[in-house]
Amino acid sequence: MSLNGKNIIITGSSRGIGRAMALRFAKDGANVVITGKSATEGKLPGTIFSVAEEVEAAGGKALAIQVDVREEEQVQNMVNKTVETFGGIDVLINNAGAIQLTPLEQTQPKRMDLMLDINSRATLLCSHYCIPELKKAGGGHIVSLSPPIDMNPKWFGNHVAYTISKYGMSMATIGLAEELKEVPVSVN
Repeated sequence: MSLNGKNIIITGSSRGIGRAMALRFAKDGANVVITGKSATEGKLPGTIFSVAEEVEAAGGKALAIQVDVREEEQVQNMVNKTVETFGGIDVLINNAGAIQLTPLEQTQPKRMDLMLDINSRATLLCSHYCIPELKKAGGGHIVSLSPPIDMNPKWFGNHVAYTISKYGMSMATIGLAEELKEVPVSVN
């Protein structure tokens, strides 16, 4: 599939894997929506604006949108601004994530909520608002960065809250693939 002119939303793309994907897609001429909470430099380098500049320099078009994927109105706004700017959505990449690899006893409930909200719920929320536009694209894609489900206890031990949150993402992917199998939206 050629990415030239394709409109791609990448959640959590101000650094790391999201940034790397954005730059790679830009080289293929994609229109990339850079999202994240980082509008100013913080503990880690990179902002939605700095990555948007890199995307433009790499040959793509960029739209930087500050969004907390836990907030419904902000997700809805992200979709609306993308459609307004680029005319539609071809690909949603659920990349935003929260991690803490600690035993449950050492995982604060606030951190559990954060991981469940960003890793599991936001995947459903972003997909929910993008699906109508992906259907219109006549071959849209949802890609979620989550692991295959493996019930081996080693994947749960010492970080059960994180594993459950990521497996929620994986189960959303499996469920959406089944739900959307009759329409031109692929889910992986």
